[in-house]
Amino acid sequence: MGSLIRDIKLAPGGHDKIEWVKNFMPVMGALDKEYSVSKPFAGKKMVITLHLEAKTAYMAEIFHHAGAEVAVTGSNPLSTQDDVAAALVEDGVHVFATHGCTDEEYFHYIDKALEIEPDIIIDDGGDLVHTLHTKRRDLLPKVLGGSEETTTGVNRLRGLARAGKLEFPMLAANDAYMKYLFDNRYGTGQSTWDGIMRTTNLVVAGKNVVIAGYGWCGKGGAMRARGLGANVIITEVNPIKAIEAVFDGFRVMPMHEAAKIGDIFLTLTGDKDVITKDDFAVMKNGAVMANAGHFDCEINIPDLESGSVSRRTVRKNIEEFKQKDGRKLYLLAEGRLVNLGAGDGHPAEIMDLSFGVQFFCALHILEHHAELKNEVYIMPEEINTRLAEIKLRALGVQIDTLSEEQRKYLNLD
Repeated sequence: MGSLIRDIKLAPGGHDKIEWVKNFMPVMGALDKEYSVSKPFAGKKMVITLHLEAKTAYMAEIFHHAGAEVAVTGSNPLSTQDDVAAALVEDGVHVFATHGCTDEEYFHYIDKALEIEPDIIIDDGGDLVHTLHTKRRDLLPKVLGGSEETTTGVNRLRGLARAGKLEFPMLAANDAYMKYLFDNRYGTGQSTWDGIMRTTNLVVAGKNVVIAGYGWCGKGGAMRARGLGANVIITEVNPIKAIEAVFDGFRVMPMHEAAKIGDIFLTLTGDKDVITKDDFAVMKNGAVMANAGHFDCEINIPDLESGSVSRRTVRKNIEEFKQKDGRKLYLLAEGRLVNLGAGDGHPAEIMDLSFGVQFFCALHILEHHAELKNEVYIMPEEINTRLAEIKLRALGVQIDTLSEEQRKYLNLD
């Protein structure tokens, strides 16, 4: 089985990136050390669809060291790093991904990766699972199960499960406490602003920043915007999350009102049509829009284009949409994930935990698939605890332990 990548000669730069992140991913290092010896995935085949950059590559290598035959595709055309893809091929992993691929090529890469006939899958957004449930149903009997990285993908899985159409068990890695608490909040919070700031080279302090959605990702984006000195406005559809934002000290209002005063807009909802033509019509000249939800549908680009007299790239990853009244509105990274389309994604220390979750999800599927129904499961709590303990040891942090009397008092035994 071959690979489809940009250029194998790019591999040296990719190896450098992978070696860099290894220094800051001690959980994954500990898993590599343990499971490269025991090789629990020996004889098994895996397909991983994720943002193909250095942290993902390191995880794929660890599964390979643990005995699996691994095929990897990118989950977003702009997040694939061609040098990392080349390095991964040199390290013995099948790769089907190129930066900036078309939608047709993107799904072709998924089809090619599935030729491995996987036992276990790791998905990001749901396109891999969708392909298995539509075009490649012939492979379903061999799939033991898998895990899903994102809120968007988990929502799609639960929709399948409710309809009785999910054909194998899936773990919602996104919903694991050690994933969403850190990845969605601290990872998204930092990496989205990294992408926005490096792309625009504009100051954040003093600006009105509109955060659409106050889930864990929205909380992270709002937290970091406030830390950068922005005046933060939250838009929400959930009354509980909205009042939480109020109690956290943020202004809350409908998007159409926020559109009139926002300088920078960041969508993090996982839904479509969060910003539409009525909002574009009242935005300030120079408003900047970015998305950190999985798909490029939160900012309605056809609406934006229909109200424009011109669309042009004015800086790498920045498109200018000139409106009929002369206002200029700016869209970052084609409305795709700004933290990966215009940045390097979450910090290595954060993905150390998230990919630790993914590793244990795959191990759980391997060991318990016969007991699982075709449903969406949450990762067992003891795995969260184990990951936290590994991370604390790596950080040199010690904590207290309960005495027997304390355990009895809390009815833990």
